[in-house]
Amino acid sequence: MAQTQPDGYLALPATGTGSAVLVLHAWWGLNSVIRAFCDRLAEAGFVAFAPDLYHGKVTDQIADAEQLASALDTRVDQARADLAAAVSFLKARAGSDSAGMAVIGFSLGAFFALDLSASAPDDIRSVVLFYGSGPADFSRSKADYLAHFAEHDPYEPQSNVDALAEALRRARRPATFYQYDGVGHWFFEADRRQAYDPAAASLAWERTLAFLRRGAG
Repeated sequence: MAQTQPDGYLALPATGTGSAVLVLHAWWGLNSVIRAFCDRLAEAGFVAFAPDLYHGKVTDQIADAEQLASALDTRVDQARADLAAAVSFLKARAGSDSAGMAVIGFSLGAFFALDLSASAPDDIRSVVLFYGSGPADFSRSKADYLAHFAEHDPYEPQSNVDALAEALRRARRPATFYQYDGVGHWFFEADRRQAYDPAAASLAWERTLAFLRRGAG
Protein backbone atom coordinates (compact mmCIF):
# COMPACT_ATOMS: atom_id res chain seq x y z
CA MET A 1 0.00 0.00 0.00
CA ALA A 2 1.43 3.35 -1.07
CA GLN A 3 2.25 5.81 1.68
CA THR A 4 0.00 8.86 1.82
CA GLN A 5 1.71 12.02 0.65
CA PRO A 6 2.02 14.67 3.38
CA ASP A 7 1.12 18.28 2.63
CA GLY A 8 3.67 19.40 0.08
CA TYR A 9 4.80 19.31 -3.54
CA LEU A 10 6.31 16.27 -5.28
CA ALA A 11 8.28 16.51 -8.52
CA LEU A 12 9.40 13.40 -10.37
CA PRO A 13 11.94 12.90 -13.16
CA ALA A 14 10.79 11.40 -16.46
CA THR A 15 12.01 7.98 -15.33
CA GLY A 16 9.92 8.17 -12.15
CA THR A 17 12.92 7.30 -10.00
CA GLY A 18 16.03 9.04 -8.80
CA SER A 19 18.00 10.15 -5.77
CA ALA A 20 15.86 11.86 -3.13
CA VAL A 21 16.03 15.58 -2.37
CA LEU A 22 13.99 17.20 0.38
CA VAL A 23 13.39 20.93 -0.21
CA LEU A 24 12.52 23.18 2.74
CA HIS A 25 10.84 26.48 1.95
CA ALA A 26 11.68 29.96 3.22
CA TRP A 27 9.37 31.98 5.46
CA TRP A 28 7.12 32.82 2.51
CA GLY A 29 5.75 29.28 2.56
CA LEU A 30 5.50 26.69 -0.20
CA ASN A 31 5.26 29.16 -3.07
CA SER A 32 5.75 28.97 -6.83
CA VAL A 33 9.51 29.55 -6.50
CA ILE A 34 9.95 26.43 -4.38
CA ARG A 35 7.70 24.40 -6.66
CA ALA A 36 9.68 25.53 -9.69
CA PHE A 37 12.91 24.65 -7.89
CA CYS A 38 11.58 21.12 -7.28
CA ASP A 39 10.67 20.89 -10.96
CA ARG A 40 14.22 21.87 -11.92
CA LEU A 41 15.59 19.15 -9.66
CA ALA A 42 13.25 16.62 -11.26
CA GLU A 43 14.39 17.67 -14.73
CA ALA A 44 17.94 17.01 -13.51
CA GLY A 45 16.97 13.47 -12.51
CA PHE A 46 16.10 13.79 -8.82
CA VAL A 47 12.95 12.92 -6.89
CA ALA A 48 12.17 16.17 -5.08
CA PHE A 49 9.64 16.76 -2.33
CA ALA A 50 8.92 20.06 -0.57
CA PRO A 51 6.83 19.63 2.60
CA ASP A 52 4.45 22.45 3.42
CA LEU A 53 5.36 23.51 6.96
CA TYR A 54 2.62 26.16 6.90
CA HIS A 55 -0.09 23.78 5.65
CA GLY A 56 -1.52 25.96 2.92
CA LYS A 57 -0.51 29.42 4.06
CA VAL A 58 1.72 31.45 1.77
CA THR A 59 2.62 35.13 1.41
CA ASP A 60 4.87 37.49 -0.52
CA GLN A 61 4.81 40.21 2.15
CA ILE A 62 7.61 40.47 4.72
CA ALA A 63 5.34 41.40 7.63
CA ASP A 64 3.07 38.42 7.01
CA ALA A 65 6.08 36.13 6.53
CA GLU A 66 7.46 37.26 9.88
CA GLN A 67 4.16 36.31 11.53
CA LEU A 68 4.08 32.91 9.87
CA ALA A 69 7.69 32.20 10.86
CA SER A 70 7.04 33.32 14.44
CA ALA A 71 4.02 31.04 14.65
CA LEU A 72 6.15 28.16 13.40
CA ASP A 73 8.70 28.90 16.13
CA THR A 74 6.00 28.20 18.73
CA ARG A 75 5.36 24.75 17.28
CA VAL A 76 8.82 23.52 16.38
CA ASP A 77 7.98 20.02 17.60
CA GLN A 78 5.09 19.83 15.12
CA ALA A 79 7.35 21.07 12.35
CA ARG A 80 9.88 18.39 13.21
CA ALA A 81 7.11 15.78 13.12
CA ASP A 82 6.06 17.09 9.70
CA LEU A 83 9.66 16.76 8.52
CA ALA A 84 9.93 13.21 9.84
CA ALA A 85 6.79 12.32 7.89
CA ALA A 86 8.23 13.98 4.77
CA VAL A 87 11.48 12.05 5.09
CA SER A 88 9.58 8.78 5.48
CA PHE A 89 7.40 9.54 2.46
CA LEU A 90 10.32 10.58 0.28
CA LYS A 91 12.34 7.49 1.22
CA ALA A 92 9.43 5.29 0.25
CA ARG A 93 8.78 7.21 -2.98
CA ALA A 94 12.41 7.20 -4.09
CA GLY A 95 12.71 3.49 -3.36
CA SER A 96 16.11 1.97 -4.03
CA ASP A 97 17.62 5.42 -4.55
CA SER A 98 16.73 6.61 -1.03
CA ALA A 99 19.83 5.40 0.85
CA GLY A 100 20.57 8.72 2.43
CA MET A 101 18.93 11.79 0.91
CA ALA A 102 19.89 15.39 0.32
CA VAL A 103 18.09 18.27 2.01
CA ILE A 104 18.05 21.83 0.71
CA GLY A 105 16.88 24.69 2.93
CA PHE A 106 16.12 28.28 2.01
CA SER A 107 16.52 30.84 4.82
CA LEU A 108 14.05 29.59 7.46
CA GLY A 109 14.26 26.18 5.82
CA ALA A 110 18.02 26.16 6.31
CA PHE A 111 17.52 26.05 10.08
CA PHE A 112 15.40 22.93 9.74
CA ALA A 113 17.79 21.38 7.21
CA LEU A 114 20.65 21.70 9.69
CA ASP A 115 18.46 20.45 12.53
CA LEU A 116 17.44 17.42 10.48
CA SER A 117 21.02 16.54 9.57
CA ALA A 118 21.90 16.53 13.27
CA SER A 119 18.83 14.67 14.54
CA ALA A 120 18.46 12.11 11.71
CA PRO A 121 22.06 11.42 10.67
CA ASP A 122 21.31 8.10 8.99
CA ASP A 123 18.78 9.73 6.65
CA ILE A 124 20.68 12.81 5.48
CA ARG A 125 23.86 12.51 3.40
CA SER A 126 24.00 16.02 1.88
CA VAL A 127 22.87 19.46 3.04
CA VAL A 128 22.57 22.60 0.92
CA LEU A 129 21.86 25.96 2.55
CA PHE A 130 20.68 29.13 0.90
CA TYR A 131 21.34 32.19 3.09
CA GLY A 132 20.39 30.50 6.33
CA SER A 133 22.06 28.94 9.35
CA GLY A 134 21.22 27.72 12.83
CA PRO A 135 22.63 26.08 15.92
CA ALA A 136 22.81 22.30 16.16
CA ASP A 137 24.91 19.53 17.63
CA PHE A 138 26.59 18.07 14.56
CA SER A 139 28.59 15.43 16.45
CA ARG A 140 26.39 12.63 15.04
CA SER A 141 25.98 14.09 11.55
CA LYS A 142 27.12 12.03 8.58
CA ALA A 143 26.42 14.70 5.99
CA ASP A 144 28.49 16.88 3.69
CA TYR A 145 27.49 20.55 3.60
CA LEU A 146 27.31 23.24 0.92
CA ALA A 147 26.23 26.78 1.81
CA HIS A 148 25.42 29.85 -0.27
CA PHE A 149 25.55 33.19 1.54
CA ALA A 150 25.12 36.79 0.44
CA GLU A 151 27.68 39.54 0.97
CA HIS A 152 25.06 42.01 2.22
CA ASP A 153 22.58 40.20 4.44
CA PRO A 154 21.04 41.74 7.58
CA TYR A 155 19.06 38.53 8.13
CA GLU A 156 22.17 36.36 8.20
CA PRO A 157 25.14 38.30 9.61
CA GLN A 158 28.69 37.11 9.17
CA SER A 159 28.85 36.12 12.84
CA ASN A 160 26.15 33.49 12.19
CA VAL A 161 28.01 32.19 9.16
CA ASP A 162 31.27 31.98 11.11
CA ALA A 163 29.57 30.19 14.02
CA LEU A 164 28.12 27.56 11.70
CA ALA A 165 31.44 27.04 9.93
CA GLU A 166 33.17 26.57 13.27
CA ALA A 167 30.54 24.12 14.53
CA LEU A 168 30.91 21.98 11.40
CA ARG A 169 34.70 22.18 11.63
CA ARG A 170 34.61 20.95 15.24
CA ALA A 171 32.36 18.08 14.15
CA ARG A 172 34.79 17.31 11.31
CA ARG A 173 32.10 17.50 8.69
CA PRO A 174 33.09 18.39 5.10
CA ALA A 175 31.71 21.84 4.36
CA THR A 176 32.04 24.32 1.51
CA PHE A 177 30.82 27.89 2.01
CA TYR A 178 30.39 30.37 -0.83
CA GLN A 179 29.77 34.09 -0.46
CA TYR A 180 28.22 35.89 -3.43
CA ASP A 181 29.57 39.41 -3.83
CA GLY A 182 27.27 42.38 -4.18
CA VAL A 183 24.03 40.51 -3.45
CA GLY A 184 21.66 40.27 -0.50
CA HIS A 185 19.21 37.87 1.08
CA TRP A 186 16.84 36.12 -1.39
CA PHE A 187 19.27 36.57 -4.29
CA PHE A 188 18.24 33.15 -5.62
CA GLU A 189 14.47 33.78 -5.63
CA ALA A 190 13.22 35.21 -8.93
CA ASP A 191 10.02 36.63 -7.45
CA ARG A 192 11.98 38.93 -5.11
CA ARG A 193 12.65 41.45 -7.83
CA GLN A 194 14.78 43.85 -5.82
CA ALA A 195 16.96 41.03 -4.45
CA TYR A 196 17.13 38.51 -7.28
CA ASP A 197 20.50 38.30 -9.03
CA PRO A 198 20.42 36.08 -12.13
CA ALA A 199 24.19 35.60 -12.33
CA ALA A 200 24.60 34.65 -8.68
CA ALA A 201 21.50 32.45 -8.84
CA SER A 202 22.81 30.62 -11.89
CA LEU A 203 26.18 29.99 -10.28
CA ALA A 204 24.58 28.78 -7.04
CA TRP A 205 22.37 26.40 -9.03
CA GLU A 206 25.35 24.97 -10.93
CA ARG A 207 27.28 24.47 -7.70
CA THR A 208 24.27 22.88 -6.03
CA LEU A 209 23.66 20.47 -8.89
CA ALA A 210 27.31 19.39 -8.98
CA PHE A 211 27.26 18.85 -5.21
CA LEU A 212 24.07 16.79 -5.33
CA ARG A 213 25.38 14.63 -8.15
CA ARG A 214 28.59 13.92 -6.26
CA GLY A 215 26.56 12.91 -3.23
CA ALA A 216 24.34 10.67 -5.31
CA GLY A 217 27.21 9.03 -7.11
